[in-house]
Amino acid sequence: EILLLTLGGMSLFDSINHSFTTMATGGYSTKQASIAYYNSPYIQYVIILFMFIAGTNFSLIFYAFKGQLRKLFFNNEFLFYTLITFVSALIIALGLIVYMDLPVEKAFRDSLFQVVSIITTTGFVTTDYMLWIPSYLWVILFLLMFVGGSSGSTGGGIKVVRIHLILRNSYLELKRLINPNAVIPVRYNGQGVSNGIITNVMAFVIFYLLIFIVGSMILTFNGLDLDSAMGASASCLGNIGPGINKLGPAYTYAPLNDISIWTLSALMLLGRLELFTVLIIFTPAFWKK
Repeated sequence: EILLLTLGGMSLFDSINHSFTTMATGGYSTKQASIAYYNSPYIQYVIILFMFIAGTNFSLIFYAFKGQLRKLFFNNEFLFYTLITFVSALIIALGLIVYMDLPVEKAFRDSLFQVVSIITTTGFVTTDYMLWIPSYLWVILFLLMFVGGSSGSTGGGIKVVRIHLILRNSYLELKRLINPNAVIPVRYNGQGVSNGIITNVMAFVIFYLLIFIVGSMILTFNGLDLDSAMGASASCLGNIGPGINKLGPAYTYAPLNDISIWTLSALMLLGRLELFTVLIIFTPAFWKK
């Protein structure tokens, strides 16, 4: 990535910094305007590619480098991750073309960049998506904040595999209701998934959403409007960066009061440590010998 960005006209110093923060899905930039500063389609496409790679399970990337591409392209999580990314980008791009009259290539590039940046929890920006109309375009980005990257990636969020497992289990639950005597296990990548794992995944998602709700409530009690509070809570819990409305990509968290800053700091810590790692400390069972 350093080499490709340098070939695109970015300085070596900036190329190194942006490559590190891309692969770590950190999203920090050496420029105030983030990637929008460079106004280069080439640079944007390069970063899109490497953000997408950073949001992929690194074990699969390892197998791909060894020539075992089948493990990558037939992996359920990778296929679902790719599907969510490109379907979301396509819907937003169509909206930008129809409602904002953007050229096809720019609409697709802006859409794809922001979708990949949000779903991988990187947080780079090339445009202020809060200016997109109609509003459902940035609502899609808000929903993607909860998805996050793949398991085994540097991305945050709930993780693609958990979302996919819950959807699969929900679909199979309908089959179980129709056929109550049938044994219909959840299968993933050809392997059966135990009920214990499904329960763990559901518990994680419920905890994640509860913490998001509590964080949003604290922020609203401290003066933020509901949209901004929900966006900030989802963004910090997912370790993304930009939120929505008053805390969108054109703004910063600097004007928030101390309680809000402490709350968002706690959400970032909880999100980065995968919830259970922190929450287990507050259980009585943890302190028993």
